[in-house]
Amino acid sequence: MKYLVRHLAVAAMAVLASSSAHAADKVRLANLKFAHYGAISYMKELAPKYGLEIEERFFAKGIDILPAVIAGEVDIAASAVDAAIAGRAQGVPIYAVAGFAKGGARIIAGSKLGITSIAQFKGKKVGVARGGAQELLLLAELDKAGLTWSDKPGKDVQLVYMAFADLNLALMTGQIDAMCQSEPQASQALNKGVGVEIMKPYDTPLGMPVRSLVFSEDFYKKRDVAERTMRLFVEATKTFIEHPDVAEDYVINDMFKKRITDQDFKDAIGNSPYSYDITPEHVQTTTDLMLKYGVGKLQNPPKATEWVKTDLLEEALKAGQ
Repeated sequence: MKYLVRHLAVAAMAVLASSSAHAADKVRLANLKFAHYGAISYMKELAPKYGLEIEERFFAKGIDILPAVIAGEVDIAASAVDAAIAGRAQGVPIYAVAGFAKGGARIIAGSKLGITSIAQFKGKKVGVARGGAQELLLLAELDKAGLTWSDKPGKDVQLVYMAFADLNLALMTGQIDAMCQSEPQASQALNKGVGVEIMKPYDTPLGMPVRSLVFSEDFYKKRDVAERTMRLFVEATKTFIEHPDVAEDYVINDMFKKRITDQDFKDAIGNSPYSYDITPEHVQTTTDLMLKYGVGKLQNPPKATEWVKTDLLEEALKAGQ
């Protein structure tokens, strides 16, 4: 009898273990390696609590994620709003469901050039990564200063498009005179004396750009998994907001493998705070400015009210109160 009871107990434990393992739904996450994307990456640490397994994959730019969504290889993704807009305009089946950070850019000039304002960019080469919030912010500031631009000679400012990872070196070696750079690379450039800050470019109609969490349409329709994923996002973000020491340790050691300093992190997050919110109004303003400046080459600009879906976020925030 004791053997039978013990055998049944072991069998029951095996069933429970099997059930628990089966309950972990895999969520394929596309992310970018920036300091203000840290809470998105941290989701995989808390995922088991929600019966989820986060499979994270890093991309160089938000726009690079779109083919993976189309191919059905990505369920959720983190990117600048303008990359998401460009994707939606091309028919990529995504919904913007939350915002996870604001700001995240600086305009910086070479430290030995004596440049103190955007107006002094006339006749200069300015580096920027193509197709992200930083490009839109730069163009809005150049427009506000009354400057013209092109990636070829002949305009007031010559744009030099290059990867985020190459901009600091290009500024240091004099290949470019200034740049609009994302965080934490922007703070690194300042802390290493590579450049001087001209401004945080948030005084145009765009304001502080929002970074967006997007769900594929198919994933959004899987309500149970989508709801658990959103609750996970809210907890991860809340943890980083309320416990900056946890955020700092995770981003420096896990994401960047100690390639950034404590000061780099503090300066970066000071310019790109973690958040939750996104609004159709902000997305529409971003869309309108992309059309005005030709960013993303929108052929069929989407109306924000048709694809910004904040119902999951609102429910998760209420549940977390």
